[in-house]
Amino acid sequence: MTAASRTYWLTQPCRIRREDNSVRIERADQTPVRVPITDIRDLVAFDHVDINTSAISLLSRHGVMVHILDHYGNYAGAIAPAEDTSSAHVLRRQIALTGTDATRLEIGRALIAATAANVRWALDTDLLDAPLTRLTEQLATCQTADQLMGAEGNFRRTAWGVLDTLLPAWLRLEGRSRRPPANAGNAFISYANAITYARVLTALRCTPLHPAIGFLHADTDRRRNTLALDLAEPFKPLFAERLLKRAAAQKTLRPGDFETDVGNASLSRDGRKKVSELIRAELATTVHHRALRRKVSYEELIHLEALKLVRLCLEDAPYKPFRPWW
Repeated sequence: MTAASRTYWLTQPCRIRREDNSVRIERADQTPVRVPITDIRDLVAFDHVDINTSAISLLSRHGVMVHILDHYGNYAGAIAPAEDTSSAHVLRRQIALTGTDATRLEIGRALIAATAANVRWALDTDLLDAPLTRLTEQLATCQTADQLMGAEGNFRRTAWGVLDTLLPAWLRLEGRSRRPPANAGNAFISYANAITYARVLTALRCTPLHPAIGFLHADTDRRRNTLALDLAEPFKPLFAERLLKRAAAQKTLRPGDFETDVGNASLSRDGRKKVSELIRAELATTVHHRALRRKVSYEELIHLEALKLVRLCLEDAPYKPFRPWW
């Protein structure tokens, strides 16, 4: 995977085939697109994909992941390359840290506090000041992961209620619902959260960390890569709540961008393309990094966040979860 490689977003049904050292993407209504394998960081599939073993072999050899989202925007899984960045030393240290209750609670508190602060930053309203203060007080007294998650859940419900006041009626969440999302607003949040999770998982694959050995979600979600869930938390407000608020204010989204039925909703084909473009543009946004003294994209911020945990494992450097400084 080269520094110049990038993510390709597959918003339409397609076939993926190998052509020498390139990937050929075939769509029904367009001519095939040929992409050199060295140009691909990963693929994100929003719709049906037909891929053969020859293409999988090429992708795996070059460390390229294929992330798959289901019809409702849930993260369905990935075609992942074989492990080639593993480090026994880092893995042993990661297991030791996540196996220590005190360390898990400390990092869990930090993650939830940062995520809540990022929600407040994303929505940019003083209506969340009092709930944020209350959450900070509650976190100090929590002694288990379940208590931490409970306190976070109370804050999130308040935040989603505040977000609804900033949205048109047809786009309001009216309470968070998943698998499937109950309405258009929840469908947007589900897709954005799944893409954020995919971006974090790709970043972790470039480090010696094991994505399934986490801190905060280790006991609450045994089916997914819990470290990826952990690191996705501080970034979700940037790509979910913040973009939903912006899209509503700019009237970027329309009811026709969603397919709704009784009790469930999903993005339409045009909606998937529109949301992928929104998030892709946001990932490419750059800010000046004070420590690195250069501009970095939001995408790179996710990779730098994973490297913080590598430093925790190798150097015992304190982990401070991401918070926007701009």
